[in-house]
Amino acid sequence: MARSEPKNDAQPKPSPGRSRPPRRGLLTPLVLVIATIALVLVAQQALRGLPGWLNPFEEETKDRSGPVLLKSIRDLHRYEAASGNFQVVVDLEKDAKFLPSSLRGNRTLFVGNGSVDAYVDLSKLGSGAVKVNADRTAATITLPRAELEQTNLDTKNSYVYATQRGLLDRFGDFFSSNPNNQQQLYVLASQKIQTAAAQSGLKERADANTKSMLENMLKALGFKTVTITPEAQ
Repeated sequence: MARSEPKNDAQPKPSPGRSRPPRRGLLTPLVLVIATIALVLVAQQALRGLPGWLNPFEEETKDRSGPVLLKSIRDLHRYEAASGNFQVVVDLEKDAKFLPSSLRGNRTLFVGNGSVDAYVDLSKLGSGAVKVNADRTAATITLPRAELEQTNLDTKNSYVYATQRGLLDRFGDFFSSNPNNQQQLYVLASQKIQTAAAQSGLKERADANTKSMLENMLKALGFKTVTITPEAQ
């Protein structure tokens, strides 16, 4: 009779020299997320060079504004005596506390151009501020001090010079814009220009120009002596 061989059902034991392969369960989703972000950014840059009718992400602007409504009219009693033109570079940086700037954060260099006018409000001439002698040959005027208008920021000639953004910020900008960031740049530039105008001697120039204007005007009217003094601060 043929002898049957005994079956060996035992599984082969792994050799001690071999190590288990690393788990890839957590690594695979992370790689997919990074690859997706990279593809979106590459597609965004590539589509920017296409004509508008070929680019599915091209924005279309429609102006649906209504007519302008005139609310009020007021008379001005100001003499615009001087104007200053200013330029400022705003360096605005925003970072996350616990993330590197290459991942989350942005830095923007913004060049702001604007002007500030200095004026003398002649409606503030108090009683007794203008004195004329009996024969109308001499006049004495006490002028109010010059004041500054608010900064008139030239948005057409103000621009973002350079910007650095983290990876997450670039990905977010692809889906939505951030108008608040641009508005913040406008506000900061206007504030810095306003501060510079107050320290530039613009008001003193306006005082001198107003004094010169009134002296020339009164002398042309026949006054021989004209004395103009600024109001006490």
